Amino acid sequence: MRRVLVAVVAVLSLAAWTWNTQGNQPNKVGDFMKLKLQKAQALLEGIALEDYDQIQKNAQGLSLLCEEEAWRVFQTPDYLQHSEQFRRSADSILNAAKKKNLDAAALGYVAMTMQCVSCHKYVRDVRMASVPNDLHLPSPTALGLSK
Repeated sequence: MRRVLVAVVAVLSLAAWTWNTQGNQPNKVGDFMKLKLQKAQALLEGIALEDYDQIQKNAQGLSLLCEEEAWRVFQTPDYLQHSEQFRRSADSILNAAKKKNLDAAALGYVAMTMQCVSCHKYVRDVRMASVPNDLHLPSPTALGLSK
């Protein structure tokens, strides 16, 4: 009887701990995407205000985000190519800002934005292709991928 009681207490303690840590744990992908969006918005603001320090800071921040584990949603060659193209776009913005070339920074921002859209489309397509028809995925909102 004592063993059963100890086992029940252990299971309940583990369940309570798991529930508590999951409740406090943010959606890592969603939070990461929000950070990426904040940096992209601050980058656009820097371009609009011709603030080269702000442009450099946020372009470099976006380039560094590409190295984070949360960035690596897939390890497919196509995804890695999307990621590399995004990083190159961010780096081109950084270089343009260092040269105080606002037009090149703005064009780099457009290219980077197109890379975002292309990659997000790819990720959605891959996720949908890998789901059996009878299985329902959480909405993109629940995953932190849209409004």
